[in-house]
Amino acid sequence: MPPTGSDPARMNRKKGDKGFESPRPYKLTHQVVCINNINFQRKSVVGFVELTIFPTVANLNRIKLNSKQCRIYRVRINDLEAAFIYNDPTLEVCHSESKQRNLNYFSNAYAAAVSAVDPDAGNGELCIKVPSELWKHVDELKVLKIHINFSLDQPKGGLHFVVPSVEGSMAERGAHVFSCGYQNSTRFWFPCVDSYSELCTWKLEFTVDAAMVAVSNGDLVETVYTHDMRKKTFHYMLTIPTSASNISLAIGPFEILVDPYMHEVTHFCLPQLLPLLKHTTSYLHEVFEFYEEILTCRYPYSCFKTVFIDEAYVEVAAYASMSIFSTNLLHSAMIIDETPLTRRCLAQSLAQQFFGCFISRMSWSDEWVLKGISGYIYGLWMKKTFGVNEYRHWIKEELDKIVAYELKTGGVLLHPIFGGGKEKDNPASHLHFSIKHPHTLSWEYYTMFQCKAHLVMRLIENRISMEFMLQVFNKLLSLASTASSQKFQSHMWSQMLVSTSGFLKSISNVSGKDIQPLIKQWVDQSGVVKFYGSFAFNRKRNVLELEIKQDYTSPGTQKYVGPLKVTVQELDGSFNHTLQIEENSLKHDIPCHSKSRRNKKKKIPLMNGEEVDMDLSAMDADSPLLWIRIDPDMAVLRKVEFEQADFMWQYQLRYERDVVAQQEAISALEKFPTPASRLALTDILEQEQCFYRVRMSACFCLAKIANSMVSTWTGPPAMKSLFTRMFCCKTCPNIVKTNNFMSFQSYFLQKTMPVAMALLRDVHNLCPKEVLTFILDLIKYNDNRKNKFSDNYYRAEMIDALANSVTPAVSVNNEVRTLDNLNPDVRLILEEITRFLNMEKLLPSYRHTITVSCLRAIRVLQKNGHVPSDPSLFKSYAEYGHFVDIRIAALEAVVDYTKVDRSYEELQWLLNMIQNDPVPYVRHKILNMLTKNPPFTKSMESPLCNEALVDQLWKLMNSGAAHDWRLRCGAVDLYVTLFGLSRPSCLPLPELGLVLNLKEKKAVLNPTIIPEAIAGNQEAAVNPSSHAQLVGFQNPEDDHLAKEASCNMSAHQQGVKRKADTPLGSPLEPGQILEKNEDSSKVRLKIRFSSSQDEEEIDMDTVHDSQAFISHHLNMLERPSTPGLSKYRPANSRSALMPQHSAGCDGTPTTKPQWNMELPRKGAGKEQPPLEMSLHAAAAAPLSAFSKEPASSKHSDHHHHHHHEHKKKKKKHKHKHKHKHKRDGRERGREPLAFPSPAGGRSARSPSLSD
Repeated sequence: MPPTGSDPARMNRKKGDKGFESPRPYKLTHQVVCINNINFQRKSVVGFVELTIFPTVANLNRIKLNSKQCRIYRVRINDLEAAFIYNDPTLEVCHSESKQRNLNYFSNAYAAAVSAVDPDAGNGELCIKVPSELWKHVDELKVLKIHINFSLDQPKGGLHFVVPSVEGSMAERGAHVFSCGYQNSTRFWFPCVDSYSELCTWKLEFTVDAAMVAVSNGDLVETVYTHDMRKKTFHYMLTIPTSASNISLAIGPFEILVDPYMHEVTHFCLPQLLPLLKHTTSYLHEVFEFYEEILTCRYPYSCFKTVFIDEAYVEVAAYASMSIFSTNLLHSAMIIDETPLTRRCLAQSLAQQFFGCFISRMSWSDEWVLKGISGYIYGLWMKKTFGVNEYRHWIKEELDKIVAYELKTGGVLLHPIFGGGKEKDNPASHLHFSIKHPHTLSWEYYTMFQCKAHLVMRLIENRISMEFMLQVFNKLLSLASTASSQKFQSHMWSQMLVSTSGFLKSISNVSGKDIQPLIKQWVDQSGVVKFYGSFAFNRKRNVLELEIKQDYTSPGTQKYVGPLKVTVQELDGSFNHTLQIEENSLKHDIPCHSKSRRNKKKKIPLMNGEEVDMDLSAMDADSPLLWIRIDPDMAVLRKVEFEQADFMWQYQLRYERDVVAQQEAISALEKFPTPASRLALTDILEQEQCFYRVRMSACFCLAKIANSMVSTWTGPPAMKSLFTRMFCCKTCPNIVKTNNFMSFQSYFLQKTMPVAMALLRDVHNLCPKEVLTFILDLIKYNDNRKNKFSDNYYRAEMIDALANSVTPAVSVNNEVRTLDNLNPDVRLILEEITRFLNMEKLLPSYRHTITVSCLRAIRVLQKNGHVPSDPSLFKSYAEYGHFVDIRIAALEAVVDYTKVDRSYEELQWLLNMIQNDPVPYVRHKILNMLTKNPPFTKSMESPLCNEALVDQLWKLMNSGAAHDWRLRCGAVDLYVTLFGLSRPSCLPLPELGLVLNLKEKKAVLNPTIIPEAIAGNQEAAVNPSSHAQLVGFQNPEDDHLAKEASCNMSAHQQGVKRKADTPLGSPLEPGQILEKNEDSSKVRLKIRFSSSQDEEEIDMDTVHDSQAFISHHLNMLERPSTPGLSKYRPANSRSALMPQHSAGCDGTPTTKPQWNMELPRKGAGKEQPPLEMSLHAAAAAPLSAFSKEPASSKHSDHHHHHHHEHKKKKKKHKHKHKHKHKRDGRERGREPLAFPSPAGGRSARSPSLSD
């Protein structure tokens, strides 16, 4: 491949000055996708694609494309048959025979496998050879049309078929199929360049049954029926250049609704859901208006389609000009709780149409810009729609989430730049996965990444003002829309890609402000800030002495230097102060304004200009301070722990008008269970004009305080009289009024209060009898006849309240629990739950909220020992066919049961479900729940932890989840939770003499092996032809193949010198230029062809080779250094003693100079010592380590090969290397720095030492 793609480092260079440089040697301008047969019975798809490409360099003779799980029948280029290889190293990351089980090794192998087919590095699974007849045509840079016929059979990812097993035709059964996946997953359903940076125009054709509808991107140009009228073809044209990753498809018997407010918008849903669709989407036009107004720019596509489907992969997936939603988001006008959630999903998907679909990204490290902008403008929409309180509450929630996650895991890096391979440059050394590729990320990390991105955009807005921020977005959009209309100037299209540097340049041009420090702090490094604050008031000087400490040593934290706003509420009003936080300044003096004056009765002005009367008797007589807040605007990503007196928190809760401050005060008051706190909380509950979420939090805080004050509490149980006053009949206080949910504020309070009350406990730590009776009465007298809203969420919360009232059973002399001897209170609870469950069967509630709550309540009864612990009920509810929320609730109970009862059988049942469940979301969710609530962890002994379980999970990660990135990364998360990063403790020690501990970077002798055995082992390992040499090759055939390949490569050792020997007359083989390419296993294959210099036809066996190379290559990379042995040792403990560069067939050291190019970018490598050191270290390795090697070992080298049938090929290379051998060694001795390979260019067994 030509030089364009030869340097992946270019991908990480600061772009923006020179625009986008493609990693590919060609430009894709147009692609046709034609699917002419879809079979729902067999779940198969047949079709072809045609890509129009322009070579950008002469001598292009191999074209790499992405394609996974597609069966490819034939490839033609300009109507000539073309040869191709198909090789996907991600199918099996580590060879199955390998006994490797440590996660460090797996993560590196997985990252290498993903890189090897990463389109952003110019790689791909499908490598097509340009027929020699077209070479001249290519040299003139003329257009090529690549036509590929393919089919898909029962796809495991990328396309999801939903085929309900009921009577009738496919359309009557509601069968449908849709594309899905995480990040760029289009390669799963048709061959393409699956990169967000390769844009082209599209023609999409789908032939389906006449009763079905195909929805795809762009404009529907025409629909043509076949002659027999049984099928029709939908023709879509997308004239705006779009990346393949943003192409999608949904086919099903959809009902169609044209939006009454905007005719270019169309909505699709499954049969019989049209009334819900009408109501759910009736609001969408307002979202359009809002975004178009703030961005002062029209919606970029000519149409927009929303499709609601079942068994969705994620709730919202945005693609060019269409979004795919979960059908569970649809709701009627009677539903309260789902409405804001669904509207938020619609708004989110629309924000991503502008930034994410229309404007795409240059490379993975620019993803944060798109996610940040779309999240930020979605936040502005929330502020306008739900108000400032809801918006600030949401920001606080998101901030708390990202802070907790970063402190737990050690940080989220928004803009990973992959520089050198030294440990300090490895941006994510604290994580168990690589962050170089979206497909190796843990799902939780990715959601937190998106959360952090929009919070950082908000910080940028704080710095440059919202006006400038929106101007920047408008500039990006107008540049992109100009570029998108250039039909024949595809070089202009790169204006539609955003990069970090381009975005920052745009900011400095528009605002004239330098935000570099802010970017350095939050984007280029990970971590959040942790402040501890306390204060003292100095009466003499009338000064507030504020002390602010930082913790920047814990994982996930960073040091903050810069401005910090502090708000002080005094008697004279509220004052803002900006402190400069510097390297070591802790104490800050803030002058106070008001002399303490409690004798004059005056109103006290608040932040928002309101003046209120306060009862000042609680406060300190000397000080004018009412309360203090640090960073009230959340202008830093931080966690603040601030100490102030309880009365200050109470004032803050009562009188501060910012909901975030009130939430903070509520969580602080939990630590102050006093009558004054009780009063403050009750006042808040009674305040109509207080934000409903604050009042909901106050309920739970009040319950906690009441439990702490249980011995001194007077009057009725907390909140009971309040609830009675607000929601019960005046005449009969134990009967609740008929439901009227017109006021949403009081609806949320009404449904939360009983749940919080149920948490109350008396002196014996039981739920007070009157509370339980009260809740049972609420259920008994619940009457929803006159209500225009559904009460399903309210009834579900009443069951949650019942569950909250359950306390652990007191067992009398170990009697067995039966239904006869149940505690009478528990019997009442159980009867209610049973009644509700039976009612649900007859009259199911919306989204089955009541069933979900009942299942949770039953699990609570089981855990508290009231009913026998038994998972069978949950297992039956978890079966495929139930509504997804019910299944998740039931599975959660099974996961919990597995943990509490340590049940191996249930764990197996769950693992089986993870492998075989038809719904991808459910499979992902089980893994997620097991990770959050694991049956055991790496630090504890457990009967569940055994070798079979390790193998099972390893298989799932290694090859079982190859077609669903999210599932595979979920399996990795679970593996690390259960077994940690190194070899699982429950595995027996490996047979070999050394056990490697990658974490501590040391090797330990295996105590189970007697010393003589070790000596023998060493010989075997030092002898390069020993079979332990290549990880994972037990099969001599493969072993041989790999060795042969390593031989072939040795022809390239002399680096530059050899290159000149290539007869230049022959067309350059791509291997020769591709040398530097990022650890692509394929490249290694190419080198193999080029070094033997005869056009050999590529066969499918190479799949094994590449696998070997990835694992082999890794073996050479991650080595802890142990003096006396070779510099880097394989992570595989079996071959632990093998020298680093396995010697080639003839003892020629196969050191490859190229590797030094790859190492720095590997990012995952452990500390490599600086070059000169490594040279001497290798040279100084004491010969005694190898002196045991018998002289005969040289012969045994060749000896082995005669067991294989491949002598012919062997001979071809043998002669080549015989003579180089000595000269090579001598030359190396002379010029130690000739080629800086990481191990100093030689293995410890290189000839200059052992000769």
